[in-house]
Amino acid sequence: MHAGRIIFSQLLDFLPKKQFDRCVRRYHGNHRTKTFSCFDQYLCMAFAQITYRQSLRDIESCLRAMQPKLYHCGIRGNISRNTVANANEHRSWKIYADFAQILINKARTLYANEDFGIQLNREVYALDSTTIDLCLSLFPWAKFRKHKAAVKVHTLMDLKGSIPTFIRITDGKVHDVNIFDDLILEPGAIYIMDRGYLDFARLYTFTQNLSTFITRAKSNFDYRRLYYQKVDKTTGLRCDQTIRLNGFYPSQDYPAVLRRIGYFDLDTNKKFIFLTNNFTLPALTIAKLYKCRWRIEIFFKWIKQYLRIKTFFGTTKNAVKTQIWIAISVYVLIAIVKKELKIKLSLGEILQILSIVLFEKVPITQVLTKTMSQNQNVQSHNQLLLFDL
Repeated sequence: MHAGRIIFSQLLDFLPKKQFDRCVRRYHGNHRTKTFSCFDQYLCMAFAQITYRQSLRDIESCLRAMQPKLYHCGIRGNISRNTVANANEHRSWKIYADFAQILINKARTLYANEDFGIQLNREVYALDSTTIDLCLSLFPWAKFRKHKAAVKVHTLMDLKGSIPTFIRITDGKVHDVNIFDDLILEPGAIYIMDRGYLDFARLYTFTQNLSTFITRAKSNFDYRRLYYQKVDKTTGLRCDQTIRLNGFYPSQDYPAVLRRIGYFDLDTNKKFIFLTNNFTLPALTIAKLYKCRWRIEIFFKWIKQYLRIKTFFGTTKNAVKTQIWIAISVYVLIAIVKKELKIKLSLGEILQILSIVLFEKVPITQVLTKTMSQNQNVQSHNQLLLFDL
């Protein structure tokens, strides 16, 4: 119910506060804390993500300007940049990682029936990573190259709703295939990845766990053909083969047969070679599934454009991970708000609107739905556009 509450306070209704407190108690986050709790820290950092603050001083100045309204939006402690910096440095990032996972589970339930373009009665995931460049002198623990530092955000994303389900934050030197060792594979699920994850020993664990993988072959891929199926070349398919790996070590790493599918994309005039351990789905469906992998690329571009993860408010490993996990939780929170309130705007539009009305005393549904109707009315006007879109 609205009853004169500011929008920031209304957003808190979508946060499971009791479960957040359990995460705090699990890691003793409020131990010896009197004035600035973990929830205060989370709200300050979430405010920074939603309004795209530039620094700790920026956070401090903006929140102090709204001091009379802070109590009503849940912030009880005194705001200062030193307090926020110390909290980011010393309070375990696992608190916010666990809480983000709680929000992820809630979002996946809401988006369980979401259509991503292909109707399948199984879970479909896309696996990829994005690299965030850092300054080596400020982040010496994030080793990447000789004169450069970086962190990698390894992400497994559920294509239904584009919700990240598994995230690991490592330094830039960790190779993508090493994340296979941390994944808990779901039997029957489909995992889509690019050829950077082509490690046959690790891919064989998918077959052993009755999971499906779809990836691309490298240019020097060595194999021998055992069987082939006829394909309709008007659909873009070029071949559908059953193969076995050549070479001593590859054949030892992956002793089973593989399916090799050739596909020519008319839009890009490029030929793709897909490898999978699934022999039941149609070849064209395999090609279409791999095309859906672009959703995780859009996810990485979205969080880098709309959230604060390219520059950081602290230089320690704990501060960096805390900021990234809170950013992920904000993304999932916006996805939950969109679904529960049945908002038709995109996640980016919702976040942009919230960034300028966060302390307004109006119903959140009124702001989002009214903006949408205004946009529709503008588009229906019979007038020339300044720029051709």
